[in-house]
Amino acid sequence: MAGSGVFAPDFKPEPYWWEAYRPAAGELVDVPKAVRVAIVGGGYGGLATALELHRLGVDCVVLEAKELGHGASTRSGGAVSGGVNIGKSFTGKALDPESDRARGLLTDAADAFGTIERLIREENIDCFWQKSGRFSGAWTPKHYASQAKRVNLLNDAAASECYMLPRERQREEMASDYYYGGMVVDRAASLHPALYYKGLLDAVRRRGIPVCAMAPVERITGGDGGWTVRTGRGEVAASEVVIATNGYTGDVTPQLKRRVIPVASHIIATEELDPALAKSLIPKNRTLGDTKRVLTYYRMSPDGKRVVFGGRARFTAATPEVTAPALQAMMVARFPQLKGVRVTHCWTGNVAFTLDATPHMGRQDGMHYLLGCNGSGVAMMTYLGTQTARKIAKLANYNCHFESEDFPDHPMYSGNPWFLPAIGSWYRFRDNIDRAMAALG
Repeated sequence: MAGSGVFAPDFKPEPYWWEAYRPAAGELVDVPKAVRVAIVGGGYGGLATALELHRLGVDCVVLEAKELGHGASTRSGGAVSGGVNIGKSFTGKALDPESDRARGLLTDAADAFGTIERLIREENIDCFWQKSGRFSGAWTPKHYASQAKRVNLLNDAAASECYMLPRERQREEMASDYYYGGMVVDRAASLHPALYYKGLLDAVRRRGIPVCAMAPVERITGGDGGWTVRTGRGEVAASEVVIATNGYTGDVTPQLKRRVIPVASHIIATEELDPALAKSLIPKNRTLGDTKRVLTYYRMSPDGKRVVFGGRARFTAATPEVTAPALQAMMVARFPQLKGVRVTHCWTGNVAFTLDATPHMGRQDGMHYLLGCNGSGVAMMTYLGTQTARKIAKLANYNCHFESEDFPDHPMYSGNPWFLPAIGSWYRFRDNIDRAMAALG
């Protein structure tokens, strides 16, 4: 594979981000016998929950099935937005974007952006935090019109600082005419996801909070006021349990597994580019995305030397031989000047979608959960973890809008996303038809 076709000679089938921080178990921390709160999942959500619990004087343990940072927290594209993806879900249902609930969700999403920014500042996390905004390209003129209808809502409810950019001005944002204009969101950012994870982990460790790697949870028994969590490395008794597994939610919590849909997101990183070319591609160093159903998202690496390009090359896991050429073709379609540029890294991580396209926190069968960020996990998992900790400590006198008693499931879904290949094919067909119709005027 390496050295031929799209692959550079030094190609690695792993995240580019791992060059800076590679997930590791480290010296294994013993699973404590008893704590107030047992947190299942050691990603952004679990670590943020632990940090806030400690601040509020509540002892806890973080239980991670694999190496610390093995999951999506070190695999994402690193985009951070002050908004959420509120739209049609897999079931076809939609949340009215003008409803009071939608406004509340957007307001809390804006708070999520502020939360992650505060954490990075207070913990002095060196993760290339850049508030350079984002540009979302319109796949068709109709998509542009739909974006324009949301500008006032996003600015009023989420303080997004967004505006529309017509196609004739698109090259202010990207060296391409690929889209039909789009929306600029100034209150958005990017970071190095693995270094942000490392910063959170270091902050947790500085406080002496036990983080137990290689401790997969095998069984949870008990109820309100008394739980036993059995792991592969021992049992812990806890008064409260928090499930923060997101796209890696498994059979230990089947009642939650059937409420989230793990969708594979694939990303490539290119070899280092000619400096002049690299500088010209995204002149304002924003994160870019689009309005396609089979969306893509991309940015320059933190050092500005290569492109990091992600999208739904497949909706399920696939090998680099399949995903890297597909993503490279998508990238070249947007930037023809990148033809022939080779790929040094290719990787996959699970994004957790919900049936109502809304992130959720709350309680199910007595256990707390924070799940289903629909592609906005960097800020949202951090925020939901912080809010869950405040709820446990009985500090919050404000009801987070992402907390809801209604966390929908579906009678035909038990946690195995058997329908994703068919949905992927249908979405691609619809995208192609929309684009062809747009070209015909």
